[in-house]
Amino acid sequence: MPDSLPPELSPAQIVALMDGVLRPASQAVAEAYLPSPAVQNHAAFLAFLPGGDLACTWFGGTMEGRGDISIWMSRLKRGHSQWSQAQRLSDAPDRSEQNPVLFTAPDGVVWLFHTSQPGGRQDECEIMARQSQDGGARFGPPRRIGDFTGIFVRQPVQITPSGRWLLPGFHCITPAQGRWTGGLDVAVALYSDDQGSTWAAQPVPDSLGAVHMNPIPPHAGVSPAFYRDRFSQHVRRSLSFDGGETWGAPTATNMPNNNSSVQAIRLDDGRIAMVLNPINASMSDQRRASLYDEIEEDAVAGAGGAIWGVPRAPMALALSSDNGASFDIAAILEDGTGACLSNNSVDGLNKELSYPSILQDPSGDLHIAFTYHRRAIKYLRVARP
Repeated sequence: MPDSLPPELSPAQIVALMDGVLRPASQAVAEAYLPSPAVQNHAAFLAFLPGGDLACTWFGGTMEGRGDISIWMSRLKRGHSQWSQAQRLSDAPDRSEQNPVLFTAPDGVVWLFHTSQPGGRQDECEIMARQSQDGGARFGPPRRIGDFTGIFVRQPVQITPSGRWLLPGFHCITPAQGRWTGGLDVAVALYSDDQGSTWAAQPVPDSLGAVHMNPIPPHAGVSPAFYRDRFSQHVRRSLSFDGGETWGAPTATNMPNNNSSVQAIRLDDGRIAMVLNPINASMSDQRRASLYDEIEEDAVAGAGGAIWGVPRAPMALALSSDNGASFDIAAILEDGTGACLSNNSVDGLNKELSYPSILQDPSGDLHIAFTYHRRAIKYLRVARP
């Protein structure tokens, strides 16, 4: 890992780097900024496609919550050193389409799940799905899955030992008064017993404020799941003792959380690797009314006490040897102010390093992607930790 990190880039400098070319950042790290024609790019999701190519999906447009936000994808072909030009995968002009999730089913079909909402109303979102029969080169028409309203997705699909598909999510609940701001959200697990044709939602008990449920494969028969904390206190963890069919109540870990996304994977040696911003509300007084206060005139701090505006930096890698009961910071991958009181990426007002995605390849190297100032998706290839 580098001993020192570069200063924050200006919007013009970021754009100049968005050619997808892998460049050495240190002896252990290579980096690239993914190509995109959008001025805002956020919520990266990495997945290996059939054949070994690495795909990254995200959402992009002018600003989160606006009707021009669509799903985009770039791929790094196996053995190549440059990411492809971005391909738009969705384009509903009156909807903000967000939080893509890629999943290769056992039959080889590549699924794309994403959310679709009017404006900043996450509590009115729907989940859409598209399928690719050719390894992710082309996707078929979108269809809504289930009759859910207000259920959001973000994290990878898991297949339980019984063969059920588990799509983790969270329910964005509308307060009795005012607009949605996240303070009443709870975790849900979506299950399919027919390979994605139909889905049923199962709430996670006592999960108020626990969102972005991230279940990972079991160790010694115990499956952990990790959660973002709407109240900006700690990453939370819950356990399943039946292969992911049922889940216990989430409880706090020793990792702080700033009401921003984390992602964890099981490494090939059994440890858990997590990428996150190790900061919470007790470490900063920066606040904003809501995620969408720039596009909704009546946005006010909502019911339940969700906390927004805590800086989204640094971007760190943490490791656990006890199935996620505790973590130690292994490396700071990127640092900066993390300013996120505005979502404005055009004028450089947003400086967040956020919403990471992480994979491990067969050689043991890590692949990590995250939001860089909401202007670009930054990718890192990191030598085996």
